[in-house]
Amino acid sequence: MNTTPNQPTHSSSDDFTKACADIVGTQHVLTDPNDLNRYGVDWTGQYSGTPIAVARPDTTEQVSDLVKLCGVHRIAMVPVSGRTGLCGGGVPISGQPSLMISLERMNRIRAFDTAARTVTVEAGVVLETLHAAALEHELIFPLMFGAKGSCMIGGNLSTNAGGSNVVRYGNTRDLCLGIEAVMPDGTIVTGLQGLRKDNTGYDIKNLLIGAEGTLGIITAAVFKVSPKPAVRATAFVSVQTLSATIDVLNRLQDRTGGAVEAFEYMPKVMVDTICQQIPNVRPPLDTPAETGLLIEVASSRADDAEMLEDGTVALQNRVLEILGELMEEEIVIDAMIAQSEQQRADLWKMRESVLEAITENGPFYLMDISLPLAHVAQFVAAMDAFCTPLGVLPLMVAHLGDGNLHYGLAAAEGHVFVDLPMDQVKAQAFDLLRTLGGSFSAEHGIGQSKLDLMTSLKDPGQLAVMRMIKCAIDPQNLMNPGKMVPTI
Repeated sequence: MNTTPNQPTHSSSDDFTKACADIVGTQHVLTDPNDLNRYGVDWTGQYSGTPIAVARPDTTEQVSDLVKLCGVHRIAMVPVSGRTGLCGGGVPISGQPSLMISLERMNRIRAFDTAARTVTVEAGVVLETLHAAALEHELIFPLMFGAKGSCMIGGNLSTNAGGSNVVRYGNTRDLCLGIEAVMPDGTIVTGLQGLRKDNTGYDIKNLLIGAEGTLGIITAAVFKVSPKPAVRATAFVSVQTLSATIDVLNRLQDRTGGAVEAFEYMPKVMVDTICQQIPNVRPPLDTPAETGLLIEVASSRADDAEMLEDGTVALQNRVLEILGELMEEEIVIDAMIAQSEQQRADLWKMRESVLEAITENGPFYLMDISLPLAHVAQFVAAMDAFCTPLGVLPLMVAHLGDGNLHYGLAAAEGHVFVDLPMDQVKAQAFDLLRTLGGSFSAEHGIGQSKLDLMTSLKDPGQLAVMRMIKCAIDPQNLMNPGKMVPTI
């Protein structure tokens, strides 16, 4: 695999940027240092790189022409979406001349098929814009997480983003029916028919989803959309133990026909940190929940939205009954069910403030991991016991319905982060993950930050096949190099 294209001279760089301008227009090739610095920094600030330029194409054909141009000049390409990534996957690496290709101008919703319940969108569409477009048709696009106001569909696809609704609707991959993409040689691959079944060979769509731009640039996609819920029941629940939360999840799923949309673990230490760091956020329960759950159940059935004689709504009444039974069985300690849209919004503000609160709290290391549901409690108990004597404070939240933990490590009171034995703690966590059958990367992607873990923890056979695929599709290693696939 070639990883060191020749550094272009100044004159050849000028020729290259002029050729880019011939494709997308001078005003859409950014070379000002301020622009390059702005685009070339990861959201975390930990990863940065300076590209030759940032090109902002408007069509798939322009993307193809840029890719072909980069191939001729042996310039690496870094696809850019909303720049909300956390792993350094969307910035150039040092020592390799790169063109950042921003899809932000490709922000059209091409088609909405309300009969088939599909929507075709370009890669630069902001997630929240797609949410609003679906609601105009009384439908929803259920992908949901905190960065929805700035992240873009192309980045969601490239990282196979997850979020809080995965327990019901799946990851981005599960919502996607087809893509349009540009391959490393400039070939345009089109598969936007919206078919539920298409068994005609290798699945190019699923090869490119989650590939973080290392195999091609996704320019558009067709997605499934779902009925807009007629009613929601949103609750914050205190549970006796973390292991008992599985009983709560299964009871709710069984009694509501699988209508649980979100099942988020928020322990007391995390809620306390949010309330300390984020203005106007208060604990949802009078007695703090050591094991707290933010639960949302939703239904599009008219029967579930019916107002009962006692003034309650049918779905909310059913959830209340289930939680009451769990309280009688001493599985649930306490519960608060949102009685208004404002109360629901307050609960979700608390959940979506997690990353901001951890950041404001001070230095931290954040793991994005997943485990079989049956082993989540074992992992958390073992890590808590390991961390506490070392002065390490676990700051954790979890998409518990699908086993995804965002496990943060910070300094406990009276300790300094830089003095903590963080390598020892991380080694313990990853050893536990391996023992319990977990994954070191759940939904944030690999980027640059987890290349060492790919080398040490990824199954060697799978890693070998990944390298074969990368070399076969991108033999010059120009498509987002230095990300996801460790070089030999």
